[in-house]
Amino acid sequence: MGWTLAFATVAILFVLISGANDGATLLGLGLRFPRSPGWAIASLLVVVLFAGPYLLGIAVARTFTERLAGLGTSGGATAFLAGVVIAVAVVAVLTGRGLPTSLTLAVIGGITGAGFGAGLPVSWSSLGTVLAIGAGAPLVGLALGYLLGTLSRRVPSYHRMPRLVLAAHLLAYAAQCVAYAVNDGQKMIAVVSVAVDVGRDGLGGVGPVEVPPAWMAVLVALFLAGALTSLTRVGERLGRGLVITRPLHIVSAETAATGAVLGSSALGSPVSMTQSITAGVVGVAASEGARRVRWQSVMNMGTAWLVTLPSSMALGCLAGLALRLL
Repeated sequence: MGWTLAFATVAILFVLISGANDGATLLGLGLRFPRSPGWAIASLLVVVLFAGPYLLGIAVARTFTERLAGLGTSGGATAFLAGVVIAVAVVAVLTGRGLPTSLTLAVIGGITGAGFGAGLPVSWSSLGTVLAIGAGAPLVGLALGYLLGTLSRRVPSYHRMPRLVLAAHLLAYAAQCVAYAVNDGQKMIAVVSVAVDVGRDGLGGVGPVEVPPAWMAVLVALFLAGALTSLTRVGERLGRGLVITRPLHIVSAETAATGAVLGSSALGSPVSMTQSITAGVVGVAASEGARRVRWQSVMNMGTAWLVTLPSSMALGCLAGLALRLL
């Protein structure tokens, strides 16, 4: 009963934090568009997040539970729990110091480190592939953002342009939600699946990823609650830290992030939607000149990303070692 409660508590907190980190970023960028219908922006995210995994698969969720470490063996569930707890702690400390970072990157490092410390087999080749794709996605988002930002300035203006750009924004935002649901959002599915599995079968190895619709509805509700609690803070960061002003720029940033994340999803590799959105925003802003970007904010986030993986992996290893010695 104690382990079931521990896994359930961690799963709930993890989904809330994912909402505050990722969901608020998605909503914040969507609502920055002039005259964006708030109910449509929120509804699109909720519907796609719920239905996406069932319609498009859960390959990325399986990466967290199967490709990083041998979590299917005895002790795998506790190592997974330790890795997730370490990831949340690392993100909380860095965010508290004004360095917002990637929860996805922290989870990858925490799970791998905990598995290694616990004596479980670690697939270093899979880890290397995941990290290479994860590092490439923001660069792709940056390049696409710059290209689309440059092209958007050449779009002619006429009386129907506002309506057409609003329609383009809603389409780009919907695609962005799909990209999140089939990639970065699946870290929540992995965590909830392990918690449900432990509650049903007890401790042991991590089983196949499976989240019944009822639990998926709870996940989406918690995610939205977390997003709404952090929406103002993240919106201010997007507005003042990384400046984009023109409606077409917002559409360009959304499209750039979507392209980067969907490309990674096809390879079954988790990447951070927050990182990809940030890279897309920076690329769009830079297309109007380097002075349009607040480089200090970019440097702060880049520093946090560089610190996240080694710190979460090292602390995860210590946690796994502690579990092994108990």
